[in-house]
Amino acid sequence: MARDATVTRARLLRAGEQRFARHGVTGARMSDVVRDAGQANDSAVGYHFGSRQGLLDAIVAKHVAAMDARRVLPARDEGLRALVDAIVAPTAALLSEEDGRDFLRITEQLADWSGVGSGHQAAPIRGTVIGTQLEALTRRLGERVGMPLARERVALMVTFLTGALAARARSVESGERQRMAHDRYVDHLVDVLAGALTARSSRATGA
Repeated sequence: MARDATVTRARLLRAGEQRFARHGVTGARMSDVVRDAGQANDSAVGYHFGSRQGLLDAIVAKHVAAMDARRVLPARDEGLRALVDAIVAPTAALLSEEDGRDFLRITEQLADWSGVGSGHQAAPIRGTVIGTQLEALTRRLGERVGMPLARERVALMVTFLTGALAARARSVESGERQRMAHDRYVDHLVDVLAGALTARSSRATGA
């Protein structure tokens, strides 16, 4: 790809992140994305990405790849909390960069973007480290509560995680003072998610 095309594509990606985060994945206008990227041709998004969905897919792929570079799959004997931490920490690390915070605000809008709840991983995470992590978590939890409930709980965990991080991203962007430092916040979030995943079913307790 020519250098000019690479620069234009990067500018469109960044403009798309900003517009999707602030105006919605479906509400953002592609003409605004093109203008923000400094392009005069209204068909720039279509030329480089094919469509609005193509631009969104490229944004997701960019950040999944960046997070995957920091992800590891803990050994089984490290326990379920270590696996939850391995999922949460690289995702929460996106809070340190403006484009990462925008991406967190975007993922909040994507219903079941991981595909965990359906039992069929979505294309953006298929074959990735995060995909492997979520599959391992679902499998290990399934040994405790059964696979149907495990899939539901991991899907809820993803929804809660993306919502919590999107809220913190908005708070950081607004300049609000954070109640917890980043590392403490991540530890607390991991504790909450691990606790929810392993909670006893009310059917089992008779509650």
